[in-house]
Amino acid sequence: MKWDLPDPFVIDFTVTELAIDAYGHANNAEYLRWVEQVSWAHSRFLGLGIEDYRRNDRAMAVHRHELDYLAPAHAGDRLAIATWIVACDGRMTLTRRFQLLRPDDGMTLLRARTRFACIALSSGRPRRLPAAYVDVYGGALVDEAE
Repeated sequence: MKWDLPDPFVIDFTVTELAIDAYGHANNAEYLRWVEQVSWAHSRFLGLGIEDYRRNDRAMAVHRHELDYLAPAHAGDRLAIATWIVACDGRMTLTRRFQLLRPDDGMTLLRARTRFACIALSSGRPRRLPAAYVDVYGGALVDEAE
């Protein structure tokens, strides 16, 4: 598969009938759901799950999504979605990029970028990234220039 950046974290799935809208293709909200799913899967793979967020009273909350819908997905399509951490300021924010591919024809269906801000789960207020988060997320950084 032709990924935009090296060393992607990838999950594979098949589009279900539940994802299909009145237009006969996957609803745009499903694309966002897939972005969220791969984000969580990657965080868990790196060693930070919801249990860690709760224990530390710190979480990464979406600050901004940018989604470019490039082609439709249909029921039964086998898809692969990749994510990369492309920025982590070591203080408050990190940024992920995403690419959704249909392996059968190599078509990219979506490119996206999400900026996350660290918050306290107890209050929802912005808080500094714990050192462990900086180590984990910062250690997974991929250079966008490659």
